[in-house]
Amino acid sequence: MSHPLAALFSPRSIALVGATERSVWTRAAFANLRTLGYDGKIFLVNRKGGEVLGHPAVSSIREIGEPVDVALLMVPSETLLDTLPELSAAGIRNAIILSAGFAESGAAGRELQERLMNLARELGISLLGPNCLGFVNYTNNAPVWTVSLRPQRAHAAKVAIVSQSGALAAQMSYFAQWQGIGLTYMVSTGNEAGVGVAQVIDYLVDDPATRSIALFLESVRDAPAFARACLRASQAGKPVVVLKVGSSEVTVRSAQAHTGSLVGDDRVFDAVCRRFGLVRVTSLEDLILTAEVLARWGKLPEGGLGLISLSGGLCEIAADRAADAGVSLPSLSSPASARLAAALPNFGTPHNPLDVTGGALLDPSLLEKSLDAMTAEPEFAAVLAVLDVASAAADDSKLLRQLLAGVAAAQARADRATLLISHTVRPFTEMSEEIIEATGCNYLPCGLEHGIRAVARALEWSKRSREVRPSANDRCALPGVGSSSPRSGQMSAGVLSVADSRPESERQVLQYLQSRGVPVVPAKVVNSAEEAIRHARTLGSSVALKIVSPDIPHKTEVGGVKLDVTGDANVAAAYERIIASARRAMPDARIEGVSVGPMRDAGVELFVGTMRDPQWGLVITIGLGGIWVEALRDASLRLLPISQADALAMLDELRGKALLDGFRGTPAVDRLAAANVIVAIGDAALALGPQLVSLEINPLRASGERIEALDGWAEWSSSGGWSRPS
Repeated sequence: MSHPLAALFSPRSIALVGATERSVWTRAAFANLRTLGYDGKIFLVNRKGGEVLGHPAVSSIREIGEPVDVALLMVPSETLLDTLPELSAAGIRNAIILSAGFAESGAAGRELQERLMNLARELGISLLGPNCLGFVNYTNNAPVWTVSLRPQRAHAAKVAIVSQSGALAAQMSYFAQWQGIGLTYMVSTGNEAGVGVAQVIDYLVDDPATRSIALFLESVRDAPAFARACLRASQAGKPVVVLKVGSSEVTVRSAQAHTGSLVGDDRVFDAVCRRFGLVRVTSLEDLILTAEVLARWGKLPEGGLGLISLSGGLCEIAADRAADAGVSLPSLSSPASARLAAALPNFGTPHNPLDVTGGALLDPSLLEKSLDAMTAEPEFAAVLAVLDVASAAADDSKLLRQLLAGVAAAQARADRATLLISHTVRPFTEMSEEIIEATGCNYLPCGLEHGIRAVARALEWSKRSREVRPSANDRCALPGVGSSSPRSGQMSAGVLSVADSRPESERQVLQYLQSRGVPVVPAKVVNSAEEAIRHARTLGSSVALKIVSPDIPHKTEVGGVKLDVTGDANVAAAYERIIASARRAMPDARIEGVSVGPMRDAGVELFVGTMRDPQWGLVITIGLGGIWVEALRDASLRLLPISQADALAMLDELRGKALLDGFRGTPAVDRLAAANVIVAIGDAALALGPQLVSLEINPLRASGERIEALDGWAEWSSSGGWSRPS
């Protein structure tokens, strides 16, 4: 590989710096090199020289006297600033830092880590860590890893583990081995003072052995680099399966905007996964098992899941779990039903999921015939068969091997993805391995629950991969990520500075939106009851009056809204009550007047809001509008910019989407028209520049083809650039 990190992750020579027989880290690192059969050069560095673990040691890095690909630094954190220049002088350009006591330990540690980063950058040294356990390259038998390793039994390794936690990486590797899953790499990135998860993913995209990446993530430290790497992986057809912790912290909570209560770290990261093609899971088991299923299957065609078992009860459980996971179980076609009816006992019923009944114990070929019929169904993207492979000699039998041989034969003939899974999570033992090698089954002892969840994510990832749209996936507001479409280029050219435009009050926001192509309800700001009466007369219908102030975002809470007002006297009274109520509730608020606009017929009220995330920039949220936006918390979220297709998908994700199709006599909403307006609102928010914190339209009224913004609000940062509100 010609990747810049190739020498780091595929080293032909390794130096263990700070090696001592008293250190458990030294003993583990040295033993791992022997366990995996590393055949490159090994150098041990100890200040006293002599021998360490029966291997000759030099007293300084410079004494090595020849090029070294990577150095494992097992020295105290306070000596590292002196150690890096020694590496540079010896021509060593890659280092792994085991030591802790840096950014994870407080202000002093953060300062030390910053000095270390700057020095490494100055010397041209790539750092992995600090506070990390190292890495293992299983394909080249090259471990630079400081806790005990176990040799792999599995042969067809396709999955790489990347983890910000070294201890969890080790646990994931043990679970993978327990399941018979082979690994290509295991990388612990620690504090990421140099090489981070983004760079490791980028490296693995170029690795031919790695088919999928299992990623444990505590935080994203470089959002643009992470996005670029994940986008590269998606474009290369290499799924990145991620388990990210930290789902309870709210990224941004504005004191005034509704959107702040709807947008949190977890929901924003869900949008990141959707935009950049990541597969998200919630457990370590699912992380490894989903990565393995995706590595074995790759991209699936359109369709649902077929499932076959020797148990009717398990078929019923499978149907429930598939429904929970959103996996379609298509009905059998007439030809398949007839084919299965001829093969099954007279008490068997052709159905998906298929119970082949206990008849398979009398006629082992029944399982093979049934699997042949299921894999011939064009509606199935994948087929699961459920049967346990023996993990101990007591479980082995001639009948089991006959059943497995039939499954293997049917799998070999199938032109679609198949997998044999166990009923429950089981170990893949030496006995299991011997049986699988003898029969040739494609088997994973993941259990039904994990298996169906893995299938669900494989189908979803495949669907998104098939639906890649350049306009939606290449456009990204993050710097240096993707390319701009013509429309986003026009948007960038129209970015307004704060000096040019900083709309704050409702009317200012609505006027700005109207200038960006967003339809807005016609209304006029008035400053007297007489003016309100005159304008209401021109409208010729009942009117809505609302307080206009950049300091009053929630008008109803201060008595600042009067609806369906008719007649001169009522209009005048409504005006006076609004002004008096607003001044009483918020005496220091700047009041620009009262807006008078026409009342509209019943329609669906939507909420459209944007909020600036510190890492990922502006996100857009849509939901049911009015008072329901926070009461129901029924919202869909994306990173900006979005396409028309994105907006349509967001509308379809709402639990209350039935209201859009006409409810109790209300006209159905033209979803395409609504989607176009939502896209325009998102682009308008982006065009306001980095000082915009939040832009909200609540409600966006939708009735048939008429989509109108009835109310708008903008919130701005108080500094020259946006920062997290206090």
